[in-house]
Amino acid sequence: MTNAEAMQPYQRIVHDIRDQITTGRLQAGAQIPGIKALAEEYQVAAGTVQRALAELRTMGLIYSHQGRGSFVSEQAAGKTDSTANAIRRLEEQVEALTARLDRLEQKSE
Repeated sequence: MTNAEAMQPYQRIVHDIRDQITTGRLQAGAQIPGIKALAEEYQVAAGTVQRALAELRTMGLIYSHQGRGSFVSEQAAGKTDSTANAIRRLEEQVEALTARLDRLEQKSE
């Protein structure tokens, strides 16, 4: 059983939307698809989607307006920026280590 299969359906939705926010695919202020669209996409009941959205609201990643929908919060965007910066720093470190390794291999030849 894979990790995704072990998750409850609402957790899968939370995980996917959180991932889209942290990777920057969903920016601050972006509208989250509606309950009906998410229910169809994940093949779950509307109540399952509502539970996922409630969890995302509790986490501070989204906010909702009655009759307008749910949106990515500014707070989530701040987390995205710090995550993106951390990834960039790691990429730079990997590039530096790769360059050092290449130089060491060339010296040993």
